[in-house]
Amino acid sequence: MNPKILLGLALGVASSVIWGGHAVVARPALAGQGFHPLDLAAFRYAPAALILAPLAWRARAALARIGLARLLALAVFGGAPNLLLFLTALVYAPAAHGGTIAPMTVPIAGALLAIPLIREWPSRGRAAALGVMAAGVLLIGWDGVAGAHPGAWRGDILLVLAGGTWAVFTLLLRRWQVPAIPATAAVTILSALAILPAWMPYRAAEVLALPPGAVLLHLATQGLVLGALAMFLYARAVELLGPTRAATLSIMVPVTALLLAALLLHEPISLLQGMGASLAVGGMLAAVLFTGRKTA
Repeated sequence: MNPKILLGLALGVASSVIWGGHAVVARPALAGQGFHPLDLAAFRYAPAALILAPLAWRARAALARIGLARLLALAVFGGAPNLLLFLTALVYAPAAHGGTIAPMTVPIAGALLAIPLIREWPSRGRAAALGVMAAGVLLIGWDGVAGAHPGAWRGDILLVLAGGTWAVFTLLLRRWQVPAIPATAAVTILSALAILPAWMPYRAAEVLALPPGAVLLHLATQGLVLGALAMFLYARAVELLGPTRAATLSIMVPVTALLLAALLLHEPISLLQGMGASLAVGGMLAAVLFTGRKTA
């Protein structure tokens, strides 16, 4: 087994497990704790930008070679606009939707968009593995996909858009050969520069009136764990695995969300959901470890 693939698999799974808990934490904050999507976006990017600023300075030569236009494109597809799509969706849709629909979109959109963007066609084996993954995730989130929550369709549309834009971000990292550290630092800092001027006059005073414990919790989870750690792990996984393989690792997000919902929110896991999780993980492992890719 190629050590680079094994390392990429470990890093990608770690980032996906972190993101799997995102909807479980963010949905209560947005639905009943008084937070706004802009709040969580500010919490995500402001602390992470401070942490990553020294790394950005150290990688300034690489960032200059990438160019401002490409950095802005990466920030659009993988930064603040993508996060706001996801967080705004959770205002309308339950956490189960956020944990299934967005990550379900990523590998499918990634495989389709890889054809025109990087001239990469999925092999027959990978196409079959993607089909198994899609079937597994559909089983996990069947209630949400089938519309069991009236009115959540607005959030569902935003979640599909969030998954699609993240797939573009993943492919651009590979197409432009962007290293992990410059990509993470640039996306985070540019997103902070875009979010903070809008957040401070609009929401800062309201956030200061919220319970300090809740504010500190979301600062830590959004800014440190999600904003810096998970983003870096994912960008590095893309370097090691390639974009389509890395995109398939997002299949761990709904599985993790399902397990965390059961452990933290005491939601039972049905037989259908258990079967779906098994299919999803099996398809993910097959797509990463045992299938190839071909270029045009």
